[in-house]
Amino acid sequence: MQSTAPDAASSPRSQTPSYWSDVYVHDLWMQAQGIPIHRGYYIEDLRTVELGWWEARQCQAAFIQLHGQQGVSEARVTQIPPGETLPPVHLGIDEVVYVVEGRGLTAIWGADGERKTFEWQKHSLFMLPHDCHHQLSNMQGDRPVRLLHYNYLPLALSVQEPALFVERPPERLLPRGEGGEFYSAAKVVQETGGRRTIGRTLNFWYGNFFPDMRAWDKLDPLKTRGAGGHSVQIQFPGSQMSCHMSVFPARTYKKAHRHGPGRVIVIPAGEGYSVLWQEGQEKIVVPWHEASMFVPPEKWFHQHFNVGSTPARYLALHPLKQFAGYAEKIEDQARDQIEYVDEDPFIRQKFEGELARRGLASAMPNEVYVDRNYQWSYR
Repeated sequence: MQSTAPDAASSPRSQTPSYWSDVYVHDLWMQAQGIPIHRGYYIEDLRTVELGWWEARQCQAAFIQLHGQQGVSEARVTQIPPGETLPPVHLGIDEVVYVVEGRGLTAIWGADGERKTFEWQKHSLFMLPHDCHHQLSNMQGDRPVRLLHYNYLPLALSVQEPALFVERPPERLLPRGEGGEFYSAAKVVQETGGRRTIGRTLNFWYGNFFPDMRAWDKLDPLKTRGAGGHSVQIQFPGSQMSCHMSVFPARTYKKAHRHGPGRVIVIPAGEGYSVLWQEGQEKIVVPWHEASMFVPPEKWFHQHFNVGSTPARYLALHPLKQFAGYAEKIEDQARDQIEYVDEDPFIRQKFEGELARRGLASAMPNEVYVDRNYQWSYR
């Protein structure tokens, strides 16, 4: 069965909001779908968040529109019942999928009808290319699958309605990757140009399928954020979409920083919390563990804390690069990053208090609070 586009009554174009309105075309479209829309600053657990029946996709689903996403990025959770396959979908946009729970199969095909299939598991990450059909299946017979989808539909809908899933055959051939395969193994690439790499060489992994982000170990030191942390940068072939994952040691925390809107952060592993705040405003504490999700709003400082006894991981799904913000530029870190020696005393006090409640002690060297040029070990 083929998914169909919304009828005229539910079409966002039939009631386009004014330029001065706080409502976006995407907001109207979400409301017309009749499924839950979760708002606020964070989702404690994507594995248990409430879903509702989505007639258009024939599945249980929910939109997640946290503060900082509006008009920029869409996130949603879909569920596939045990042993079932969802109807085919044809999207006019690229979409990144992170597997929150379960194991399954994706089939994808373009204008020539040739199908490519690949299997995925919990913590897998993959991209679905625009203007191709895809179909998702649950390979488990005893429990449902939950997927987190991320895309730029709010922007696309503001330009043209055909960005929605549509009832027509794909017009695009399935892109070819390394060796002719679209979902081949990721490959490392070096980037030395561009405003976000000034003064450094950036390694990123170029690929459409990453089998397990919880176990991914091809990491580079992330020296700008402190805590002796590492990261991996990911670019999806033939797409403007990208993401990165940071890994940092137990009982440490990263430097506060800020950037543009629409960046969804999901937790593959670890226990901790993040603090979000607008400059000069009250701080918001966001607790997290595996399958938690949150969004740092535009130009809000945010800071990540690992209060567990093992390394923590957070996966950041990026909006289109127009919304990256200036904090990713090396020369702007003085205004968009807070060094440990300059941070609010509350930050250290809360961190050490949270560790004490768990019977743990901070692994942060005392020197970081007095030496602005402290050099971390990145073993």
